[in-house]
Amino acid sequence: MESKKERQKKILSVTKRLLIFAGITLILTVLLFIPTFIFESRFYTSWLSFECGIIGGFVSIQQRLKTIDNDELNLLSESWASILLVPIYGGIFALVLYVIFLSGLLEGHLFPYFDLPEFHEPTNTDDIIKLLRETYPATASDFAKLIFWSFVAGFSERFVPQVIHKVGQTGNQE
Repeated sequence: MESKKERQKKILSVTKRLLIFAGITLILTVLLFIPTFIFESRFYTSWLSFECGIIGGFVSIQQRLKTIDNDELNLLSESWASILLVPIYGGIFALVLYVIFLSGLLEGHLFPYFDLPEFHEPTNTDDIIKLLRETYPATASDFAKLIFWSFVAGFSERFVPQVIHKVGQTGNQE
């Protein structure tokens, strides 16, 4: 049986690792966005969505630490990969949710709306590049909604899979 003191040490170890990775992620984000401000260039909304999902994953793990069982705590305290998995999944889920928003599969006043560039007929590589570089939330409110939902995608591991399932069911009914 593991003592309370040993458990607290493991929780502290996991917390330190989370903080280190979160710090590295934030530094990387700042470094990626510096050219945006210095050269007044555009930033990629998809990257921001990914980062918010990662942060949501960090917060999710940190909140669950005190209630997880000893086996999971042992795994997290002994492995960087186990700690990084949830935030990275959170970032991926945030990107999937971003694509769902762009596609219009999930709409409503609670969700962000985007100004999308026009595509040519037939679609070409320049259209895809414009989609990646020039797609932004339509308003400040839509921007805030994107940040919020990207965080939720990372924080709640079941949210995006449930959205995907629901969209799949809706598609099968049509």
